[in-house]
Amino acid sequence: MLTFSPPNQLTFLRIILTPVFIAFLLSSNLTLRQVSLVIFLIAMLTDWYDGWVARRWGYITRWGSFLDPLADKIFASAALFAFAVLNLFPAWAVWVVVVRDFGITFLRTYSEVKGRPFTTKKLAKTKTFLQFLVIFYVLVLYVARSTEAFKEYLPLIEKLLDPPLLYSLMVVVATTTVWTGVVYVVENWRTIRELYVSPSRVTEPR
Repeated sequence: MLTFSPPNQLTFLRIILTPVFIAFLLSSNLTLRQVSLVIFLIAMLTDWYDGWVARRWGYITRWGSFLDPLADKIFASAALFAFAVLNLFPAWAVWVVVVRDFGITFLRTYSEVKGRPFTTKKLAKTKTFLQFLVIFYVLVLYVARSTEAFKEYLPLIEKLLDPPLLYSLMVVVATTTVWTGVVYVVENWRTIRELYVSPSRVTEPR
């Protein structure tokens, strides 16, 4: 049963903030684009804080364990698609990341419903951290590029937003994301085989 504990409320807030963040980021209004950076920082703070609260006060639940990484994937995927629309990231690499993330999420969810939890590794958290780090890097520079206060730094900003550099960063993100997906599948192959290759052998959890 879904409980609206403080960590879950913060997780839902992060999901709700996603379309607001995207609308502001893609806006032609400079002020709204600047606010999108603030929204991103708020979302990241809620991500850290809801995890801390859950561990500190024992709010760790099955729903929370599912929703928290899902909220991360929704927010990150939306941001990456927005950057693809802005021609900052190659669309193919964004699709690779999104398909991998939601594909693994589907496998984990279905496996847990069948009573066969997936084995997770810290490598997955590293992947998520890398995604958000790159998103933050591009977001800050994208907003700063059109902000009058940073006009004197425009040549440097343009170099840091150089298309080949951003392309390389996104390729690194996509490669890391795919690699962690392969690790997931390899380490959980027995569960995957029982659930998808030989489903008749799977018994429902009691």
